[in-house]
Amino acid sequence: MTAAAYPANDYSTNDYSTNDYMTNDYSTNDYSTNDYSTSDYSTNDYSTNDCSTNDYSTNDYMTNDYMTNDNAINAHTTEGQKGLSGISSGLLASFLLGWAPILGKFAYRAQVDPLTLAALRTLVATLFLWGIYLLFWRKRIFIEWPAVLNCLLIGIINGIGSLFYYSGLNRLDASRASLLGALYPVWAVIFLSASGQAIRRLTLVRLLVSLGGAVLVTSPWMMNVLTDYLGVMLMLAYAGLTGWYLVMGQWVLADVPSQSGTLYILTGMAITVAIARILGEGADIAMISTSGWTAIIALGLTTAFSRLAMFFSLEKLGGVQTAIISLMELAVSLTLAFVFLGDRLAWYQWLGAILLLGGGVFARIDIESGPAPPPAFNPMDR
Repeated sequence: MTAAAYPANDYSTNDYSTNDYMTNDYSTNDYSTNDYSTSDYSTNDYSTNDCSTNDYSTNDYMTNDYMTNDNAINAHTTEGQKGLSGISSGLLASFLLGWAPILGKFAYRAQVDPLTLAALRTLVATLFLWGIYLLFWRKRIFIEWPAVLNCLLIGIINGIGSLFYYSGLNRLDASRASLLGALYPVWAVIFLSASGQAIRRLTLVRLLVSLGGAVLVTSPWMMNVLTDYLGVMLMLAYAGLTGWYLVMGQWVLADVPSQSGTLYILTGMAITVAIARILGEGADIAMISTSGWTAIIALGLTTAFSRLAMFFSLEKLGGVQTAIISLMELAVSLTLAFVFLGDRLAWYQWLGAILLLGGGVFARIDIESGPAPPPAFNPMDR
């Protein structure tokens, strides 16, 4: 019987091995190379279409009011709250600083000399702040060494200014000393102008008006004692140094928290006045009366809190705005001098006070409205 064709039939060599089941479209057909791999599912609109680059990513959902309206409102609210906190701190600092000439006069009445007063009140303020920080704000103590050195430098400048202030206060009445000390915002404007902010002719005119007001306030034709002139010069020197340390404080506090800056600035002040007290001829501390110590401690506490508030305001508002708010210090000092010390000003001295305040305010407004330095400008970084 003849063998059948089963071994060589199509079942072994037929299309089941070479046919479409092996090489057909199932391996090379559209299932592997067809549109399912290169079709729109990978390169079609699902990857490059509107889902990734369409309006869902660049449309209003990202740049429309959903991102900018509420964020703008929140940013505006945050800036407003920041400004209000800075203004409140500035007003508090002005109120506390307004007590400085009054408490200083009380200390002088208790036979405390200016050098000893400047040294002890700063020492009280510094020790008080260090105690508060060690108990509650330990994290604020630790800052980088360059920042510490910058703060100490500002403290040295402020310490020298305080020596001038209390020496001048000892030679002038509290009202006149306060009015002359109020020139420091004008100095701050001058220093900021020198550092890059434009100054206009109108600003110069208003600064001259302020100087004219200072002449009326001091009334040199009424001075018959040499120490009065010395007192005026000391207060003018204090105003200049205070304006400079405000400007430097604005630069330093751009990188340092105000609480940390206050601590080290006061420490620099304490070191400066302590050295001056050691080298000078101050009175024996043991001879200070109870009323003298009361005035010193009260002055030290107001110094500590006023510096905290001032540098917080300086951090939030900058030097120009803080200087504007600081004019309230003058109003507080004049009022307290009238109530507690019986100080009186002649009519031309009040006119000089108005010119002094008005010229200073408008000069600083001119600076604010003028061109500002580049955002990255900071001489402390040089």
